[in-house]
Amino acid sequence: LVFYNRTCQCAGNFMGFNCADCKFGYFGENCNERRETLRRNILHLTRSERIRLVSYLNLAKQTVSRDYVVATGTYREMGNGSSPMFADVSVYDVFVWMHYYVSRNALLGGPGNVWPDVDFGHWAPAFSPWHRVYLLHWEHEIRKLTGDTSFSIPYWDWRDAQGCDVCTDDLMGARSRQ
Repeated sequence: LVFYNRTCQCAGNFMGFNCADCKFGYFGENCNERRETLRRNILHLTRSERIRLVSYLNLAKQTVSRDYVVATGTYREMGNGSSPMFADVSVYDVFVWMHYYVSRNALLGGPGNVWPDVDFGHWAPAFSPWHRVYLLHWEHEIRKLTGDTSFSIPYWDWRDAQGCDVCTDDLMGARSRQ
């Protein structure tokens, strides 16, 4: 386990903690092949595309991330960073954790300045750009995991939905009947 306390800047079309990944939208050995991704409505996917989506998500749930861990203690509990406390986590749970972390209390302006009940990822102008980068990153990790560079996360157009159209056994799971 390596604890990083500084960052570097990647050159060209490379990104990532070690500059070994291509930036979003770029592919190939030298990250110089530009490809656009077409997102599709999840309700318009074929049966085989739905199966592929769910199988990739299940694979992400069962595969420990090679690149990321999650913090299991506060900065203070880690001795101000001198005793790192991290745990391995699945690729899927990295993104669960990221989504949780952006939705929790915000620490602003030093010790004791906690803004409780503020969800910057959902209640602020950052909603759209934050989720855009979040989904691009998740899609990138699934592509790395599966080797399927054509994979894209579908969208759900819920504007005219009468209920939870994606709450089915072949997608996100059926709604529980209570």
